[in-house]
Amino acid sequence: MTLGMSFPEIVVVLGAALLVVARRLPSRARRPVTIGAAAVVLLSATALVLAGVRWQFVPVLAGAAMLLSFTLPTLLRRPAWWLRWRSAHRPTRRAPWWLALPAWAACAGLVAAGPVAAWAFPVPDFPEPSGRFPVGTLVMEWTDPARPEPATSAPEDRRTVVVQFWYPARGSATGTARSQYLGRTQREARVVSHAAADYLGVPGFLLGGASTARTRSVPGAAVAGAGGRFPVVLFSPGLGGVRTQNTAWAEELASLGYVVVALDHPYDSAAVVLTGGRTIRTRVAATGDEREDERRAAGWTAVRADDLGFVLTQLGRLDRGEIAGPLTGRLDTARAAVTGHSIGGAAALVAARQDPRFAAVIDLDGAPHDPEPRPFRQPVLALTHPVDPADNPTYIPRLTQVLDLSTATSYRLTVPGTSHLTFTDAPLYLPPVPALAGSLGRTEGLRITAATSAAFLDATLRGKPGDLAARLSPYGDLTVHHADSEVRSGG
Repeated sequence: MTLGMSFPEIVVVLGAALLVVARRLPSRARRPVTIGAAAVVLLSATALVLAGVRWQFVPVLAGAAMLLSFTLPTLLRRPAWWLRWRSAHRPTRRAPWWLALPAWAACAGLVAAGPVAAWAFPVPDFPEPSGRFPVGTLVMEWTDPARPEPATSAPEDRRTVVVQFWYPARGSATGTARSQYLGRTQREARVVSHAAADYLGVPGFLLGGASTARTRSVPGAAVAGAGGRFPVVLFSPGLGGVRTQNTAWAEELASLGYVVVALDHPYDSAAVVLTGGRTIRTRVAATGDEREDERRAAGWTAVRADDLGFVLTQLGRLDRGEIAGPLTGRLDTARAAVTGHSIGGAAALVAARQDPRFAAVIDLDGAPHDPEPRPFRQPVLALTHPVDPADNPTYIPRLTQVLDLSTATSYRLTVPGTSHLTFTDAPLYLPPVPALAGSLGRTEGLRITAATSAAFLDATLRGKPGDLAARLSPYGDLTVHHADSEVRSGG
């Protein structure tokens, strides 16, 4: 994939562009260039049709077809007698250039639309993790027999969660089939992609690239032989989000020696595909009433926090061999961080307050929704985008209140150039528009999110010595929350 386009896609665009400019060439060059460009377009278009045409290149093929219909008939050789007869009886009348210009401009616009759309909505290209470990991934499904499903009224329905692991793997992943991005199978990836588009209120084809993407991790890879028992990082996605939404972040941490475990929350995540094939769609929705929406958000947050505590218990059972799996004996659940994006970050804060087994918290741009905030003991790293108090006057004050309740030193880092979605994989496949994905480009926001998370986890879970504030402050505007004071430094 080059510039967001495959080789046949590049060739068909170049061929169509030649058809656009051929009309303005001298008459001697016009015929061979047009015929050559037509051959290139037909061959590359055939290759695209056989492989499956992406929606971005349908306008290119339409524009090329229109150009061929205009230009090829005029270039076909006719018998000399026919030309003499036509010259004598029907003198050639060329249409004024200004009548042909709109059609030519429309064709040029269609051809240009393809590369622009491919640039705006590419197939995500995940960055190579920087750590010493290759990355493996696997998916498990767990049911809590003690908890009824809160979203249904069926008495026998118990809360089930789907979890995906990213872990340090053994050997090299070169040449090995990499994991599908949005699901275990192509079908699951399409289901999740369309559900996410429905949740966002956009046409499903706009996120089609994400459903075909491959990540940097290998399904079912053998666990690394070195590294001992790995610290654990639990992750809860944003409202309507899915377990894979922070894959680049998870793969980077796994390559550094952490096991990242991300949850799908049924009836909240856009779509959860269970092992048997059943799909559970989201039921979360805003009402427009601020007080009612906050009440609902607090309820969703509480359910997610319980899910996180349940998964930590299951990880302990997995480590002890009570649940079969390749990570038995390799999970250090005594060094476990709870993390999340958006409402998932709010759930992580509640989970830490409820469950002292968690040793640290990372909140990726999540406003708290705890109706009864109380003191807790874990350190917190809260990453935020620059928030305009006029747009959201309560976010930072509420977050500050919660961070001040921690009896450990906590950190709030505001990262310039970010938006809410910068802290997810979204910049890899959404248009690089500041309001959507920030202004840091496709990968810089991902790098900052992973680097600051790793620095915090190294300090809190691994006891890495040094000044954590000094490691965080170059990335933005840092506020350090001590138990009895607050220190602020600019990045």
